Amino acid sequence: MISRRHFAIDRAKAEEDAKFDGVFVLRTNTELDPLQAMLRYKQLWTVEQIFRTDKHLFATRPIFHKLDETIRGHVFCSFLALVLKAELEDRIAGPTRSATRARRGSWPEILADLDSLTETEIEQAGKRFLVRSAPRPAASLALRAAGVALRPTVQQALNA
Repeated sequence: MISRRHFAIDRAKAEEDAKFDGVFVLRTNTELDPLQAMLRYKQLWTVEQIFRTDKHLFATRPIFHKLDETIRGHVFCSFLALVLKAELEDRIAGPTRSATRARRGSWPEILADLDSLTETEIEQAGKRFLVRSAPRPAASLALRAAGVALRPTVQQALNA
């Protein structure tokens, strides 16, 4: 409803439309049953999120391929990243998925925690040392799930 100077909410229309809140409609030409079509559609979101995460993680600009080989290579690398991400998430979840959900961390948390790991070289009294930051919780969980052991927090560097 519009008056001369302002807008007003049509409460009856808003209440009528509320019955569709949270409902989405998919149309497909596949032979999939409706549940499978919906699950595949949700997987598409995951793939798109992986592409965005990939580009952010590697600080890449948009890539415009001209050759079939480079397009296939780009898709292959992105698909491989998706497979590795899914495998890591499965390993983090472990055999009892529901029990580990609370402690597993989200993918952005895992990336942020892994990104926060640093190593600094310090020289003291003619000796060089490497000092590693402590891993944050999501990084610890991901590293443990992948079977990666961190080096000691402090270690003497070999003289080059």
